[in-house]
Amino acid sequence: MIAEIISVGTELLLGQIVNTNAAFIARELAAVGINAYHQSVVGDNRQKLIDVIKIAEERSDLLIFTGGLGPTQDDITKETIASYLNEPLALDSDGLAHIRNYFEKTGREMTANNEKQAVYFKNGLAFKNMNGHALGSYIKKEETAYVVLPGPPNELKEMVQSELMPFLLAEINSDRHYILSKTLRFYGIGESTLASRLAPLIDGQTNPTLAPYAGSHEVSLRITASGKDADDCNQLLEQMVKDVLVSVGDYYYGEGEQNSLANVVGQLLTSKGMTISAAESLTGGLFQSTLVSIPKSSQFFKGGMVAYDEAIKRNGLGISQQLLDEQGTVSEACAIAMSEACRQFFQTDIAISFTGVAGPDDLENQPAGTVWIGISQAGKEPFAKQYRFMKDRNGNRQHAVMQGLDLIRRLVAE
Repeated sequence: MIAEIISVGTELLLGQIVNTNAAFIARELAAVGINAYHQSVVGDNRQKLIDVIKIAEERSDLLIFTGGLGPTQDDITKETIASYLNEPLALDSDGLAHIRNYFEKTGREMTANNEKQAVYFKNGLAFKNMNGHALGSYIKKEETAYVVLPGPPNELKEMVQSELMPFLLAEINSDRHYILSKTLRFYGIGESTLASRLAPLIDGQTNPTLAPYAGSHEVSLRITASGKDADDCNQLLEQMVKDVLVSVGDYYYGEGEQNSLANVVGQLLTSKGMTISAAESLTGGLFQSTLVSIPKSSQFFKGGMVAYDEAIKRNGLGISQQLLDEQGTVSEACAIAMSEACRQFFQTDIAISFTGVAGPDDLENQPAGTVWIGISQAGKEPFAKQYRFMKDRNGNRQHAVMQGLDLIRRLVAE
């Protein structure tokens, strides 16, 4: 099967938004052995879209469209394809009910044009949209299959992983070998270093195959196996995972495309029945925001304080003026004192603190990117570690949060 990804939207051509959808879909297709040799971007114009479709049909047998499924007049993707194929559209009752329920719950008026987001190819399939309104749809005409997906990335990613890929896997496996993949996640190692350490496995790969991907402050590794059935694939995956972890297991924190370091930390704290609090300076509440983004975070996160100003460190956390004068706020002593005071105030098992220089300017004769992370744990000696990050202001803050999460992960997992 050869796929082509066609992104629809004038805003993409104007550079107003970055086309992350095509890259995501391409990775998902590659993971199951579907080749995508071409990608196209076309504006919100019916004739230009038809022209692109005609070209794509000559070289690909699976056409995947993203964008142009909204309620406005310039959202023309589904209607244009249906007209071109001479295929009728129909309203999906479940999709329409989902949209109506949203408007009722939010107390907003649903207008007639919202109904168009619930249409699908009548002689094809509808794909549910769990994060939005516009349904995806699939239809096959003669030897070519057509898939339409929404443009917003959070809607598209969920639909691709929960609806489209299971469907395509079933289609693929109905006439050839079975394919399964697994994603391993790593923090603290770069993509190039991971690839270098895994070079013997990557260079000699046949089945399973390995593909590293650099993410935001972390790296993932997609392992894909093919076999006669699911059990055969799982055996191959299990052995390859063991081989991979021999080389880079110290940086491995979990698996799953939708997993995260924060989620793993939350699961560990919950499983151990432990609670955590946080005192933040340079990160400005980002660590706490990251924790509460996890469902059921109230089971392990009790609270925290953003002590950005020196006076708050002194009056809110009780850090002595003498310590601040002699050691400074960007120091090991300050990080430890912040974590200790935080743990005692919130009465948690663990407390973490962040203090440092986000940038771009130096502070207390310390260069931008200097970060101290303090850890206080009941019954143990508190400590702090220093890091130097080389990103911009927000990149340094994000790196600090990730490093803090990894410290907690390693501490709790012991």
